[in-house]
Amino acid sequence: MFTGIVEELGEVVAVEPQRAAARLSIRGKIVLGDASHGDSIAVNGVCLTVADTDGEVFTADVMKETLERSALGALRPGSPVNLERAVRADQRLGGHIVQGHVDGTGVLLSREPDEHWEVVRISLPAELDRYVVEKGSIAVDGVSLTVTAVDQGAFAVSLIPTTLRETTLGPKRPGDPVNLEVDVIAKYVAKLMTGVRS
Repeated sequence: MFTGIVEELGEVVAVEPQRAAARLSIRGKIVLGDASHGDSIAVNGVCLTVADTDGEVFTADVMKETLERSALGALRPGSPVNLERAVRADQRLGGHIVQGHVDGTGVLLSREPDEHWEVVRISLPAELDRYVVEKGSIAVDGVSLTVTAVDQGAFAVSLIPTTLRETTLGPKRPGDPVNLEVDVIAKYVAKLMTGVRS
């Protein structure tokens, strides 16, 4: 489990395509401070398992399902990535409950700068619409954010200077894909209310 509080911006060192999979090598100093084989690290909001470590670089295998459901397939050497280690039971939950199980992808539609923050609009896949509400939580590329508005096929979030400076959301431009994970509590409530699997 994660909190959506990004610990550092890492960098993709290598992408090794494999049959129906890929192996990523990622540089990340902070997250590798106490990481070892088998640990979980969220990469742009996707929970990946550390396969190997070498200094400040770790490798992780990404299966076909993850490549199809997330924007990890668009990563190239040099791409910046948001990194977060799995939360420990004795830590504060600073963001919200994030599983690292991406529900789908959206596309950054627009950016509207203001004096102290920036409003960003992101497309919302129709199948995720029911789980996103104003003032609710959503993880975008693994960043825990509060939804400020929801309209037909899109939602908005406001990014503070820290988020703009210390995550991949700062330099993203309209047309860029992002990973989306809706609030897991919303998914359970929807299932309980309808009795239908989601």
